[in-house]
Amino acid sequence: MIAPALIDAVPAEIPSTFSPEHPVRAALRDARRIVIKVGTGIVTEHGGRPCMRRLRQLTAAAAALRAEGREVVLVSSGSVGVGTDALGLRRPLSVVDRQAAAAAGQSLLMGAYLRLFGALGQRCAQVLLSEEDFSNRGRHVHLNATLNRLLDLGVIPVVNENDAVTTATMATEGGVVFSDNDRLAALTASALTADALLLLTDVEGVLSAPPGTPGSSRLPIYTGDEEIRIGTASSLGRGGIAAKIQAAVLGARAGVHVVIGSGERIDTISEVLSGQDVGTWFPAEKAPSGKRRWLAWATAPEGRLVVNEGARRALVERRASLLRPGIIEVEGYFDGGVVVSLVDENGVEFGRGRCDVPASHIMEPTVDRAPPIVHADHLVIFSEGGVDD
Repeated sequence: MIAPALIDAVPAEIPSTFSPEHPVRAALRDARRIVIKVGTGIVTEHGGRPCMRRLRQLTAAAAALRAEGREVVLVSSGSVGVGTDALGLRRPLSVVDRQAAAAAGQSLLMGAYLRLFGALGQRCAQVLLSEEDFSNRGRHVHLNATLNRLLDLGVIPVVNENDAVTTATMATEGGVVFSDNDRLAALTASALTADALLLLTDVEGVLSAPPGTPGSSRLPIYTGDEEIRIGTASSLGRGGIAAKIQAAVLGARAGVHVVIGSGERIDTISEVLSGQDVGTWFPAEKAPSGKRRWLAWATAPEGRLVVNEGARRALVERRASLLRPGIIEVEGYFDGGVVVSLVDENGVEFGRGRCDVPASHIMEPTVDRAPPIVHADHLVIFSEGGVDD
């Protein structure tokens, strides 16, 4: 199982064991539905202006994949950086300045994509997303339908977080579903059951130590057992290699092959998708069902149910529904029909589910004879490194 190992340790010396076209990466050669994410440092240059050279390379590579009959979704950062330069704003940005920069930058960046794809005879469409498009089940279903229809029409969706109306944070807890475009890309790949996700950045892959550190080397494959040292986040974007590793782990657990690689090299996309030893590969794990993927990763729990040991065993071992007698405590204020965390008596989360009873009613005596608080059909249990389906 893949598990993040983001610790400050002595750089690991892990040599590459793959030949240029090792059969273990054959799944990437066969990938038909591909999500490509490009970071701010790839999209922009000189403090925020669009880097037209790399954008031309990117759009040409994406159009070439479409010509091969593959489906492509592009997740593009850069709107805040482009807008900051266009509006003459100075960093650090306040929340409102960040939103203003995003509003200006989104139109400028999308205009560049429209021109570049148009010159290649390839259609594209802008899709701006917020947390609610993932955390709300109904909106999530509609988003998935829209993206699938665009792909059916041969269009390349260009996806970005709607920073003009979203308050961005670095946390992925406390009600925030995604906090950077790396996680957004992983959630998009999961929702679309993509075959491959490419997270393109300004380094050649996951390194055993920050770039420039003596002994630092690229990890050809990430299993979670490696000891790596994490540097600082990007000065322009919100992410960093830690955010990319976390997003890659999420994607792999959702059944998507993920590669973190360099977006500065013109051939990275074609090399990765021909099975060559490029970047750091996160092999796909067995994917849970669509509803359980949504419950596990695309939702922000609105409360917690603390359950006793007997209830925990029934949920984990027998996949039973959660009944009122098994609940020790209710944490938070929420309506019925929302997703909640399920935690044991030590406060450790072991699952999530849709709670069908409002928080204020759960502990009422009459609820003892009511239907399940969390039905087994709307429940996901976390196992070591992943989700049990």
